[in-house]
Amino acid sequence: MAEIYLIRHAQAAFGTDDYDRLTELGHRQSRWLGEYFAERGLHFDRVVSGTLRRHRETLAGISEALAGLPATLALEGLNEYQADVLLAAHFGRDNLARIERDGDRRAHFRILRETLYAWVDGALQTDAHAPFEAFTAGVREGLAAARAPGAERVLVVTSGGPISTLIGTVLGLAPRTMMELNLQARNTGVTEFRAGARNIHCVSFNNVPHLDRPERRDAITYS
Repeated sequence: MAEIYLIRHAQAAFGTDDYDRLTELGHRQSRWLGEYFAERGLHFDRVVSGTLRRHRETLAGISEALAGLPATLALEGLNEYQADVLLAAHFGRDNLARIERDGDRRAHFRILRETLYAWVDGALQTDAHAPFEAFTAGVREGLAAARAPGAERVLVVTSGGPISTLIGTVLGLAPRTMMELNLQARNTGVTEFRAGARNIHCVSFNNVPHLDRPERRDAITYS
């Protein structure tokens, strides 16, 4: 039975003109996770990731402290949904700009939740973004690549949306519940699956043992 470790990327530059890059804290979170794996003698036979910059930078930080990782299989199916595209399609760019200008961080996640609900319900459709069913299919292809025969322990670096969608698939959750899990995902949170030839089980979700110490409590982040 294969062990699959799903890692949400480290803290990215939320609120800047380029979200798809890690902050300095994000780079530290990644290295700390690599150190945690190394301290416990974990070795990975396969590495799979999305193709986004924040995925690559997270994996690079892990590999700084965890030597001997195999070459990465990068798959677009493990990329995050495009929140900015969905938000603009749901509210209109002018209205969205006004809401975000007059709102705050809490307001942003409130309208993001509303938008994601509409997307997974099928009420929000736009030529600029794939429907939820296509997103889910891509994520499942990523999981299939991770659990292919030949590896006993697999490292997967991706985003909160793919991870929550996979958990929902394994546990039979409703799409809206998947999105609720997504919005609770912590940076460099570790989710564990155990996969056999026929069955797959979710063992844990959203753990940050590498940050669970007094001097790193402020390093637990969600965006």
